[in-house]
Amino acid sequence: MLSKKTAGPVLAVLATFPCMDIARAQTIQQGEATYDAATRVNKPLPAHPSSKPVVPPFEHPDALFPDPAGVLSWLRSKGVAFLMSTTNEFSGAATKPTPGFSQYRQGASGAGQVNTSLHMDWSKLAGIPGFATHTIFTSRYGMTGNRMFGDWLGHSSEIYGGAGNVVLHLVMAYGEENLLGGRIAIAGGRVSELTDFSSSPLFCNFVNNSICGRPRAAADNDFISRYPAGVWGVRFRGRPSQYTYVQTGVYFPERNMFGPEYNRSGFKFSGGSAIRGQSVPVEMGWEPRFGAQKGLPGHYKIGARLMNVPLADVYADDDGRSFAWSRRSARQHPRSWGTWFEADQKIWVPHQAGHPASGDRGTTILAGFILNDKRVSLRHWQTYFGVVNRGFIASRPEDALNIIGMYEAMSPGVSATEAAYLDQGLIARLPYRATGVQTHAAVVEANYQIQVMRGVAIAPDYQIFINPNGQNNLRTAHVFGFKSTVQIF
Repeated sequence: MLSKKTAGPVLAVLATFPCMDIARAQTIQQGEATYDAATRVNKPLPAHPSSKPVVPPFEHPDALFPDPAGVLSWLRSKGVAFLMSTTNEFSGAATKPTPGFSQYRQGASGAGQVNTSLHMDWSKLAGIPGFATHTIFTSRYGMTGNRMFGDWLGHSSEIYGGAGNVVLHLVMAYGEENLLGGRIAIAGGRVSELTDFSSSPLFCNFVNNSICGRPRAAADNDFISRYPAGVWGVRFRGRPSQYTYVQTGVYFPERNMFGPEYNRSGFKFSGGSAIRGQSVPVEMGWEPRFGAQKGLPGHYKIGARLMNVPLADVYADDDGRSFAWSRRSARQHPRSWGTWFEADQKIWVPHQAGHPASGDRGTTILAGFILNDKRVSLRHWQTYFGVVNRGFIASRPEDALNIIGMYEAMSPGVSATEAAYLDQGLIARLPYRATGVQTHAAVVEANYQIQVMRGVAIAPDYQIFINPNGQNNLRTAHVFGFKSTVQIF
């Protein structure tokens, strides 16, 4: 409770925020820095697209400070969109860690980031038709709580990692040309592969890193670039019809791109010896709209990736024997692959007085399956199924209840290698920070998003870790926490 002494000044400050109505509050995933790019992938062409080069409109989420002194609207009129948001996450295990492991403990932690995005429409700035540039910065801090009880597979705070504990990190800086009214889009520069591929603006309604950002199996090794790591790359997207697209790209993974000792700032524009090969993804998507008023959008995508980055076998040496027993080096594979199928479909839209049926409100189901090359991957496959239900309470049209379950199976070679080391009493040699044989794991998450005011959202969160770190020798962990997002500008 505020005292009378403090209530006055606080209310006076709040009174200076124009139109603080809940009905216009932003959805929590719009606070993520890659939401704009993911939305462009998941947005079909208009019914009658132009035949000329055109820059698609930049996202304009509701913000805490929507237009201070008219500066932001003036910038947008000139073709410049400036966005800033902050995301904070807290998680802690309610269960005690598995006994017998002195390195595990019961505890809680927080992690957060500040994102800054600068989108520039050069058709307005310099008369270059269809050309835009996108630059994203982040700063991150904190740690994730799941490691306290021995899990290294699905971070309970997805915001952790990559550019941790750094004041300023360059995530992406690239240009994009949109031709034939958006039917063809070509992008290149410092880019992140999984911002465009195997992505969805729905994923970060959740907190666990097994789904938020992208399904974790789609980024099973550290040569697959994803937020917050950018590499040199180029991407081509074509839309042969209103509701379909095909895209591909070539990305150049860099040595230890996620390691703070290599490129903590993100400004090390390396080439030559730092590049380890190429990653070439291909994805096809269908984006229908069902219902009498086409108010039930869906997104269905299938994709695959071929990498020619040398990766070590998780089991075999050059003779095909277990390297855990032979004590020889693991076989190197010059090529590997991964595939994915992902879908989401809105199945219900509430019709509430005073609130249109369009937008984010309604019930959407999402599901996916990712399969990796088991010779070189930790996660052989992952599947997930979830529900995003926004606006089901008439008096809280922007609130949402989100539930998801995720299951992943480790590659058989990983399990066999770890069993071999344990048979020899060599627990210190176990890979992936394991303390037992990794076989399979599951995470169930539920949260309730509360739209506090325009630009401010908070989501109390509950996660269940079954077989933490993929190990059945670790007890199930129950984790409580929250995620908050503030869209500042």
